[in-house]
Amino acid sequence: MGSNGLRYEIAQNAYIKLVLHSLKHPTSAVNGILIGRISPSNDVVEIADSVPLFHSHIPLLPQLEISLILIEEYFSAKGLNIVGYFHANERSDDSELGGVAKNIGDHICRYFPQAGVLLLDNKKLDALKKSKERSAIMQLYVRDTSKNWKLVPSDANNRFSLKEPSANVVLLDYIASEKWNGIVDFDDHLDDISKDWLNPGLFN
Repeated sequence: MGSNGLRYEIAQNAYIKLVLHSLKHPTSAVNGILIGRISPSNDVVEIADSVPLFHSHIPLLPQLEISLILIEEYFSAKGLNIVGYFHANERSDDSELGGVAKNIGDHICRYFPQAGVLLLDNKKLDALKKSKERSAIMQLYVRDTSKNWKLVPSDANNRFSLKEPSANVVLLDYIASEKWNGIVDFDDHLDDISKDWLNPGLFN
């Protein structure tokens, strides 16, 4: 099945980690890697985990290559692969998927052709704090047959969904307790290797 027909489902902790990473660096663009697998029925990309990457110097390729190698090595031993990319724009009023995000998405597609790109929806993030939004506060982009990134409409047969319907409720609790202060990304790890990019204690 081509990527145009696939559904994408993100697990609660993977989702929350990405949103908290963006909240920790509200004036910077941030990005992350999506980890998962194709479902046994070959119709769902199951995003099981995520790794926060950078909050500065996002376009720098050497750091990206190093991080992707480390991530791939760690998760392949667990039977998981890199299945996509996450991006949050620097400006809260910017809802476009920019060139850097597309280029990194293209890079990941060389290894996983069905890769999706998730873009943080800042309007939904703001609304989340005021309402009980149950849908993911991210937009899904997939590549079409001509290898251009296209936004998947949010009502397109539930193409992108949260695995746990209560994920936003848990996320709001973590926002209220400023849980984002505990997030470690690859920038932090490269500055101080004692900081663990796997964030093992984040949800304790």
